[in-house]
Amino acid sequence: MSPPAAESYLSDGRTLWSWLTTHDHKRIGVMFLVLTLFFFLVGGLFALALRIELLTPGRTIMGHLAYNRMFTLHGVTMVWLFMIPAIPSAFGNFLVPLMIGARDVAFPRLNLASVYLYVLGASVTLWGMFEGGADTGWTFYTPYSTTTGTAVLPVLVGVFIIGFSTIVTGLNFIATVHTLRAPGLTWMKLPLFVWAIYGTSIIQVLATPVLGMVLLLVALERVVGAGIFDPARGGDPLLFQHLFWFYSHPAVYIMVLPSMGVISEAVCAFSRKNAFSYRMIVYSTLGIAFVGFFTWGHHMFASGQSIFGSGAFGAMSMLVAIFTAIKIFSWLGTLYRGSIAIESPLIYTLGFMFFLFFGGMIGVAYSTTSLNLHWHDTYSVVAHFHFIMVGATVMAFLGALHYWFPKMFGRCFPAKLANSAAVLIIFGFITTFVPQFLLGNMGMPRRYADYPPHFQSLHVASTAGASLLAFGFLIIAAYLAWSLKYGAVAGDNPWGSDGFEWRSASPPPTHNFHVTPEYPTGPHEYAREEVPHAA
Repeated sequence: MSPPAAESYLSDGRTLWSWLTTHDHKRIGVMFLVLTLFFFLVGGLFALALRIELLTPGRTIMGHLAYNRMFTLHGVTMVWLFMIPAIPSAFGNFLVPLMIGARDVAFPRLNLASVYLYVLGASVTLWGMFEGGADTGWTFYTPYSTTTGTAVLPVLVGVFIIGFSTIVTGLNFIATVHTLRAPGLTWMKLPLFVWAIYGTSIIQVLATPVLGMVLLLVALERVVGAGIFDPARGGDPLLFQHLFWFYSHPAVYIMVLPSMGVISEAVCAFSRKNAFSYRMIVYSTLGIAFVGFFTWGHHMFASGQSIFGSGAFGAMSMLVAIFTAIKIFSWLGTLYRGSIAIESPLIYTLGFMFFLFFGGMIGVAYSTTSLNLHWHDTYSVVAHFHFIMVGATVMAFLGALHYWFPKMFGRCFPAKLANSAAVLIIFGFITTFVPQFLLGNMGMPRRYADYPPHFQSLHVASTAGASLLAFGFLIIAAYLAWSLKYGAVAGDNPWGSDGFEWRSASPPPTHNFHVTPEYPTGPHEYAREEVPHAA
């Protein structure tokens, strides 16, 4: 097959230095994609190690301290190094300028700096974990994180640095959407993915500094013994929880909102219809971004907070569910009576909707204090978290990767193999985490390396599901790597989509468009090209 066109961004300088010094948002997006995929692999290997340890009661392959360190390695890697940056930094960087008719982001040099901040933070974090191995979990709860003898300090510093990368990326997207939209592209004509990235960026800019502050305070307490969170020194560990979850609950939507943007684009493309209730999807995006700041206390129902506080936070959590339900009904309305094309991005989209609905309904139950107290700190919480954060986010990430792969690299992938792998991944997730809901309901605590023998059958089932997941990811990695060189050359619009990014070549030229696209003056509706779907 012929290589990508000479004028494409992939051909504009083939040396490593040209990539390391690039200001092209597309190359920066690809670099983030490679980095986050690498850490997804690393975090997945840590998860497999945990599941192997839990195959049997007692010690299987590691002791209790090693288990706690491995648990922290998995959580920190997946949350801070993969799920938070994956879709905004990789696909957001690549696609937002293309979708709004811009040549680049507003601050290209800052965009490159965000990559190096991410690499620096990730390097410090992993160095700390492998040098001394923090054993606090990804939440760094005090007073344990201020007193443990493991290497918590470099992990805190590394995550703090990664936060700067997140803030810079968010600022860049906000400025880009405000100032670089092509003529005719008003707010209510923006692609839904751009709206999702815009809402996510607001959360990143407003909430991430709170995380940075609380991590610095924990580091200060470890270094100089300041009595901020340690009750032995007059501190208050609940203050840490309030500050940490004030960031970390909105961080849930840093992961999920971009995923929802991906799903909105894929549903329209593969149902061959415009979005059902475009404005409601937009308003629900902004509603989730706003209300997400006021729900952090539902992580603290067991902390002894007031009855009024628990009730208020529970009600706000249910309000987020209403905004989410608006999106789900809009997606279903878009699919209804559409000309459905069963392609791998749509399969991942349906998987996302299932995980979001199932995990979200469990979340509504968790927002009820009486039920939350029963499930608190059990495997049910682990399963809920993974259904929403991992299951839904990974479904959207893989859907985005398959949907925009032809645009990014100018190649198609084997469709039948991709469809089979998508089904396997969804089945693997269900097999892995449904047993954990049952374990939690039976009272199995989370974060334990040992357990009574009567829990073993469900742990074995969960580990079997994790093995299926690993096999599915290997298949995906194999055929996408093969497709980069040997896949059929993709046309400019192999899916027949009406998304703005498909108006550019595949892969796009360095400056995105030879001629700035003209956007329609009517509602958010566009003529659909009758282009055959990719084989």
